[in-house]
Amino acid sequence: MSRIDEVFKKLKAEGRVALMPFITAGDPSLDVTGKIIREMERAGADIIELGIPFSDPLADGPTIQRSSQRALAGGVSLSKILLFLKEQRSHISMPVVLMGYYNPIFRYGLERFARDAKDAGADGLIVPDLPPEEAEDLIREARRVDLDTVFLLAPTSTRERIERVASVSRGFLYYVSLTGVTGARSRLSDDIGPSIAKIREVTSQPVCVGFGISKPEHVRAVSGFADGVIVGSALVGFMEERLNDPGCPAQAGDFLLEFRKAAKRQG
Repeated sequence: MSRIDEVFKKLKAEGRVALMPFITAGDPSLDVTGKIIREMERAGADIIELGIPFSDPLADGPTIQRSSQRALAGGVSLSKILLFLKEQRSHISMPVVLMGYYNPIFRYGLERFARDAKDAGADGLIVPDLPPEEAEDLIREARRVDLDTVFLLAPTSTRERIERVASVSRGFLYYVSLTGVTGARSRLSDDIGPSIAKIREVTSQPVCVGFGISKPEHVRAVSGFADGVIVGSALVGFMEERLNDPGCPAQAGDFLLEFRKAAKRQG
């Protein structure tokens, strides 16, 4: 059982859902990122999604695009992120899921990346621009080192697609709550519940919802049918307004606390 599996098993027994914040590594610096991660865990985060900045993040909206640009401008690279994560492992216990586009991983080398990511303390991997049909090589290398691979499902996913994604995913399934790019939204789609019900007909793996989760009430609503919620753009946007404030990490933790209170299984 992986560290991610253990988290979901524990939360299920406690009647809670996983709170999964996303932040971009190196925004505004790796030193600040380390402080933010520790504050996230203090605030009750169960799993952290650590974004690998990329120059052409097609699945991301303006907020996360800007965070990637700031990190890259600061000289952050995939190699530096893996070294950084290895250093952070003595300070945090929660699982870390790396989220990044395929190009930097491919250039790094799939076998080398999987080995180094696991050695650094990563527990899982999400590659939003890599469909399962083209992921065989990466999945193989990830399996060799027990690195969970997480794939995405969308509102438009057919049963056949759900079966395909479930067959190659480990840790959890990532349900994208809307079509389009990441970004905070004022309201969520009414289709999330029925869509997750369709997924549960196919697999017993945990299902986590991301894209558009921007308010505690969104978390409360999604907790009625999901196993986890991912808070990305809202958190990154909150930090963007405070990047020059030394208190930014602690403030980000306080911001997440309100989402943590809402992350309780409903019914």
